[in-house]
Amino acid sequence: MYRTEELVHALNVRDLTDPAQGPHALQLLIADLTAVLDAPLEVRHHPLVPVEHNYEHLGYPPDAITRDARYTRYVSETCMLRSHTSAMIPPALKHAKPDVTLVCPGLVYRRDAVDRLHTGTPHQLDVWRISEHEEPLDDLIHRVVTTLLPGKRYRTTDADHPYTTHGRQIDVEHDGQWVEVGECGRAARHVLRHHPHGLAMGLGLDRILMLRKGIPDIRLLRNEDPRIAAQMLDLTPYRPISRHPAAIRDISIMADVGEDAETLGDRIRELVPEDVVEEIEILGETHTEQLPAHVRERLNALPGQKNVLIRVTMRAPERTLTDRETNEIRDRLLQGLRATAP
Repeated sequence: MYRTEELVHALNVRDLTDPAQGPHALQLLIADLTAVLDAPLEVRHHPLVPVEHNYEHLGYPPDAITRDARYTRYVSETCMLRSHTSAMIPPALKHAKPDVTLVCPGLVYRRDAVDRLHTGTPHQLDVWRISEHEEPLDDLIHRVVTTLLPGKRYRTTDADHPYTTHGRQIDVEHDGQWVEVGECGRAARHVLRHHPHGLAMGLGLDRILMLRKGIPDIRLLRNEDPRIAAQMLDLTPYRPISRHPAAIRDISIMADVGEDAETLGDRIRELVPEDVVEEIEILGETHTEQLPAHVRERLNALPGQKNVLIRVTMRAPERTLTDRETNEIRDRLLQGLRATAP
């Protein structure tokens, strides 16, 4: 369960999609999309949601791996920080008219890997078209992608989601590679309840903005350097400022065998400012039983643990980190990760 100080910190993260918290280019994406949707209705809810809205009412089975406390930010047994903006859909459907497009933007809270495309507090946008008659899913996909990412090639591939039938994943071509930007499908009957037809879509807004403007690092979306922050107020191409050298430090820790890049990334974010750590990479894992006896003794390795070698890449967007700073961050990670190890 979340500690009080962790919850306060999470709830104080600025929602860049909310005009009440200041302007940002993410809001321009939402406005452009809303302008081309049929009967749009923007819905916003507090990020603390009932667990049933986030999981049960969307059709997630009781044993879904995403429900594990390693990946979900539980506040109590019945309350959590939403892990997707789809958590706004079940309550919104109770009052939705038969002909409406629900537009649900906001922050979500996840335990995720640390790299230039991921953050523990990404922004998402759910777009659900509720209608009296069955409408083509391909039409909605085309309208959304061509509005948000004009000129980009896109494709869809089959995908399974608890809240859809005939599910698809949406990928956009960027620099010769396919990048996932969303998922969609026909809204499942158990979610729609009394509504006759629906199309469901969830989009990763941060990634879409990065592709739209050519932003290389997700941390830049929140960067306070005036040269960068000023560029996050429009949808024109990003103009890189001078790149500063990266500092790389390798650390070795003992961790529970169930730890992975997502859970370790979440622990690292709690110890170090996210705008400094560019990426973490797991270079190797060795279970306690495979370590030589003298290494097990030196590391105080216990059964059910593994030795994890982690490469930490640090780079501040607006300046060069000193050796002293990077060494202090390395030492803080070593001490903190060891202190919280099972």
